Amino acid sequence: MSNFNVAIDGPAGSGKSTIAKKIAQIFNLYYLDSGALYRAFGYYLKKKNFDLNNENDIINALKTFNVKIINGDYYLFDEKLDFQIRTPEIGKAASIVAKNPFVREKVNEILRNIAKKHGVVIDGRDIGTVVLPDAEVKIFLTASIQERAERRYKELIGKGKNVKLEDILKDIEKRDKADSTRKIAPLKPADDAIIVDTTGKNIETVVKEIKNIILNKINLE
Repeated sequence: MSNFNVAIDGPAGSGKSTIAKKIAQIFNLYYLDSGALYRAFGYYLKKKNFDLNNENDIINALKTFNVKIINGDYYLFDEKLDFQIRTPEIGKAASIVAKNPFVREKVNEILRNIAKKHGVVIDGRDIGTVVLPDAEVKIFLTASIQERAERRYKELIGKGKNVKLEDILKDIEKRDKADSTRKIAPLKPADDAIIVDTTGKNIETVVKEIKNIILNKINLE
């Protein structure tokens, strides 16, 4: 198992999760999806009928919130989380709860504890700036809004979800604005992050590009 950390940040639909998983496999690192933790908590709140905008509800929910990460899969108690946290509705919920400092503290604690024990690839929106500011490699992925919306649309349709492209496009635009303007840990590249635009590129091309960035960075150090 490798012992360096890679932070991969970027907006919704930029390809973070898919690419981060492949990079983790190449370098024998643990893969962690920070966004899945926020989505899992948003899903938990809705499932238990907690109010997303009520701080007391959020604090109480955090006391019982229990997510386990096993081989890259997330489990809410005994429920394996997959498509149920990838809907536009849960995406909105994740964006709302991500603004709460108590939720962010909890998620960051989970991620940092794992990163201290193992080399990791973590993807999210503030990994390089807040969660792992000392990560050896920091990547910021981006792509056009249209392409990101089409990627998410294909993903949800492939899972049998009845969604509209225009709704997903609007949702991503709102999330981009909310994520980049929030007061706590806004979406932005770390000062020392390398920006990779994935627009018009296939997964293999982007993975190769990031693999070379990591090899050059680690070799230099």
